[in-house]
Amino acid sequence: MTAAPIHLLLADDDKDDCMFFEEAIEELPFTVELTTVNDGEQLLNLLSRKTSELPNVLYLDLNMPRKNGLECLTEIKGNDELKDIPVIIYSTSYDPDMVSQLYDKGAQYYFRKPAEFYQLKKVILKSLTLSFQAVHSQPEKQHFIIQP
Repeated sequence: MTAAPIHLLLADDDKDDCMFFEEAIEELPFTVELTTVNDGEQLLNLLSRKTSELPNVLYLDLNMPRKNGLECLTEIKGNDELKDIPVIIYSTSYDPDMVSQLYDKGAQYYFRKPAEFYQLKKVILKSLTLSFQAVHSQPEKQHFIIQP
């Protein structure tokens, strides 16, 4: 039995992080099609094109040039055509006030970028599994942060 591929969109300006993310998803137990953009404006332009297929899940880096993750999240959740895309925020930093704001703006999950490759693979798998179990609903706040 062949399952349809999962369409992921990654918005991250760090080329090394993008490379590690791509390598991690290649080792997951399902087929993934990955599209990558390098800043918030590219992300919103891609999502606004009527011809593009919307992703099953969006991984959104918090700290990006031109438009940061919070600005992108706010625009996505404010758009009727895009608001149902599950958005998983990830960042190298952890600021409890920002994480709370991301939750309030409608992000589905948040995780810190792990330093180790195996942890990255583990947290991506966990976040995807949780996203598909939740079927576009946001978890309770105490389950918002995913640990590797």
